[in-house]
Amino acid sequence: MGAKGVLFVLLGTGGGALLLWESASLRTALLLAITVWAFCRAYYFAFYVIGHYVDPAFRFSGLGSFVAYLFSQRRGGPS
Repeated sequence: MGAKGVLFVLLGTGGGALLLWESASLRTALLLAITVWAFCRAYYFAFYVIGHYVDPAFRFSGLGSFVAYLFSQRRGGPS
């Protein structure tokens, strides 16, 4: 599981570095930082809402498992 996290960090760092290399400016760096921060907050907020308001007893491993949970609930699956 740690290797997966390291790969995500390497991909993000590499992608950001290539973007800044392509268009090296303070404006690009600032917009990239704002974009990354906003998506991180949105992902955290989604998990907060799902974990506290959808089904506090169910442990979701990601947004994909949440979507699968929604489809199982519509088909009358286990609660």
